Formats: sequence, structure tokens, C-alpha cells
Amino acid sequence: MRIRLALAVAIFALPAVPALAERDPNSGAPLPPSEKHEAPSPITDRFYVRGIYYAPGVSTHMRIDPHNAPPGVSGTAFNAERDLGLSSRLNQGRMELMFRLRQRNKLRVDFLEVDRSATHALARPINFGDISFPVNSLVSSSINWRMFGLTYTYSLYRSDRLEIGTGLGVHLLQAEARAEEAAAQRQDVSGAGAFPTIPLDFAWRISSRWAVTARAQYFHAALHNFDGWLADVHEDVQYRWKPNFAVGIGYSSIRAKLDLNTGNFPGGFTLSLEGPEAFFRIRI
Repeated sequence: MRIRLALAVAIFALPAVPALAERDPNSGAPLPPSEKHEAPSPITDRFYVRGIYYAPGVSTHMRIDPHNAPPGVSGTAFNAERDLGLSSRLNQGRMELMFRLRQRNKLRVDFLEVDRSATHALARPINFGDISFPVNSLVSSSINWRMFGLTYTYSLYRSDRLEIGTGLGVHLLQAEARAEEAAAQRQDVSGAGAFPTIPLDFAWRISSRWAVTARAQYFHAALHNFDGWLADVHEDVQYRWKPNFAVGIGYSSIRAKLDLNTGNFPGGFTLSLEGPEAFFRIRI
């Protein structure tokens, strides 16, 4: 800061000495002033990749209806962690990319995949699609969840220390569920949905090394054979160890609900992921 101040004073104190200005060595013409140096931060990153270790608690509620069931007939509502023995705590890897298009436009890409399986003796009977599993059945099950997101934001306010933006996002969700027992009864279902979301992004550079970022997205859609919502909230604090490398810790919450009335997935699916994360961030 002192060096910049001294240079500014020198420039303004010597307006009548153009010969001292930096000139092109070939033509002798004055060179344009150099661009202002921008401190590396989430506000000035042109591109980054974020590798994440995510350790959320997970809760899954499901209901798989029989195919072509008459009105009023539905499957059993159950909790996958309690009733099927799936793990309620994950150690999950994630990845996120960001591309800055000019100064105020950003495109963020993220992907999450959660695959779990278990073999568990049922404590109560469960009607899972077209199959009824009686109490004490030894059921092998798996539930797979994938979410792919594209989020565009425009910075409504941007300075060297603070950036606030909003825009439009699209999230593609896919859920797959399977249950079978030793007697060879098996049921497989899958469903997918796309959500447009309204995002709000926030970044604050506290100092040359410390920064805070946060974001939230939400949308609810209801169509003829589809009803669902998605909420994605994240906040973190990061330390700029090197100009192109940062580390940080944060907290993320992802909640989604799908109610479908289709041949592939008749029923409902609700997923909640909430927990801490640690990450590294490489920027250009």
C-alpha cells in the first residue's frame, strides 16, 4: 500500500515530465498504463476447481406405489436408514467448477452422487412397489441419488472486497431404488426430474488471505405427473495459502423432494443431506 501511494504522489507531482513515461522500444510511443493489480480472491478468480470432502448426515423417506395401482392404493411410506438399514452418515467426495465470463458473469458446475446399499432384516412389513416384504424378511436394498447443477449468476454489486449476484440455475435430479430378498422377489424403480432454481451468491474478501462465500438456491415446481422442490444452501470460510491455491471449511445443506406418477417411478422420494465439508480450491 505504501509503495502504491508513493507512486501515485510521484506521478501527480511530475505531470510535466512526459519523457519519463514508459515508452515502446521500437516506436518510442508512450505505453498505456498497466492494469490495476487485483488481489487473488473469490471475487477475482477467472476459473476454479474445488475438490470437496463432504461428511453429511442423510435422511431418506420413500414410498413406492404399485404400477397401475387403482386410486387410494399406495406403497408403504418408510425411512431408508431406519427400515432398510442404509447408512445415515456419509463420507462423500464432490467436485465443483466455476468459469467467470467477463467480470460480472459466472457459470458454476457441480455434481453430487450418493450411492448406498445394505442387507437388513425388516422390523415391519413393507409394500415396495408390486412386492410385499413381510416382517423379518432379509432384504438387500440400494438407493442411488445423483444431482447435476448448472448455475449462471450476474453480479449486481462487485467491488474488490464484496460481490453479490443472482441469476438462474438448472438442476437435474435422478433417483434409483432396488429391493430384493433371498426368495428372489425383486423390485427396481427409477425417476428423474429437472428443476430451474433462483440463486443468490455472496463473496466477501476479508483480507488478502481470508474470504467468506455463501450461496442459496430454491425452487418448487408442480406439473401433471410431477411435484417437487429443491433447496441448496452453502457457506464457507477459506484461506488463500498461495495466490492460486486455497483451503477452507464449510457447511452444506441439500434438500430435495420428488413426487412422481410415472411408469418408472410411481411414488415419492425425499432426501436431506446436511453436514460439514473441507475443501481445496485451485484457481486461474
